[in-house]
Amino acid sequence: MDVTAPAHRLSAAVSAASRLLPARAGLRLEAAAAGLTVAGVASDLAVRFGCPATTHTDGSVVVPAAPLVETLKVLDTELVRLVVEGSRLALRLDNARFALPLLPESGAVSDPPAKVSEVDGAAFASALRIVAGTAAKDDPLPLFTGVRVQAAGAGLTLTASDRYRMAVARLPLSSPGSLDVLVPAALLSEAARQARGRVGLHVGPGRFGVSWPEGLVATAVLDAGFLSEDSIPSGTVDTTVSLPADALAAAVRRVGVYAEDRRVLTLEVGDAQVRLASARQDTGEAEETLKADVSGGRTSPSFQARYLLDALAAFAGEQVVLSIQPGMRACILRAAEPGEVALAYYLMPMLPR
Repeated sequence: MDVTAPAHRLSAAVSAASRLLPARAGLRLEAAAAGLTVAGVASDLAVRFGCPATTHTDGSVVVPAAPLVETLKVLDTELVRLVVEGSRLALRLDNARFALPLLPESGAVSDPPAKVSEVDGAAFASALRIVAGTAAKDDPLPLFTGVRVQAAGAGLTLTASDRYRMAVARLPLSSPGSLDVLVPAALLSEAARQARGRVGLHVGPGRFGVSWPEGLVATAVLDAGFLSEDSIPSGTVDTTVSLPADALAAAVRRVGVYAEDRRVLTLEVGDAQVRLASARQDTGEAEETLKADVSGGRTSPSFQARYLLDALAAFAGEQVVLSIQPGMRACILRAAEPGEVALAYYLMPMLPR
């Protein structure tokens, strides 16, 4: 194999692939007339990224990912030449040479399952940043570490929950499609962050994939089970509060300084206002009142400060509406004027001390 590639484009492709693969995985570099492909295969996971290049000699090699990523990051050059030299892959510059050991050939990256539709990549990534943030990071029940991806007709629904909160985002598809899978949240978020332009959605028996002009990520799916917005009662709303999300978030940060170890705040709803209150035995107490549009009854739910802040961050710069249900039912946050991505954020109240 002998190929010349733009150093910064190759670095971006190699870094993107390595972030999706396990720490000690190898990367497969394939040089062909169409350019250079950076690929990797791990258990139940396949990734592939394209890079423009001038191929002098076709071929493919597997090299360790970590030293290749770090080497390309620090190169101060426009072009880098990759040449196989015996049992090494040499990275040649005008005044330097770096050589990586060749690893045994790994399995080739298979083609993704059939594409069922496409979605705008920017909207997809934006929705996933919020939804995947509500998935559990490490849970004995895999159900709560994934994002449920559902397509029905011309709409796509993304759902995730860690049992204390749930986020549901809806966005349009470019064409009607049908799928229902549960995908590991961290992997799907990173893939969406890398994607550009229109993103293809692929589904097949036990597998799901996303693709774009220079990239592919395909993975095995989890059991979708019962993770659904329908599992949360949401028909009885006692009180509706509307106010700027940024103003409420700033107040939560200030008042939260005085919260106990569980960081629980009380949101007291009054006439045309809400009052945040917290107390800590060793540091004192705090309260702050904000103007708000209020309808319905008066109530005083309590929330964990960090969960409330996460929810409000999803509506930064917008007017947010809190639909407060009675008792210990979820509070539902929505934008007063939803955009292309329609988001519903369900936040469970806490028992105050």
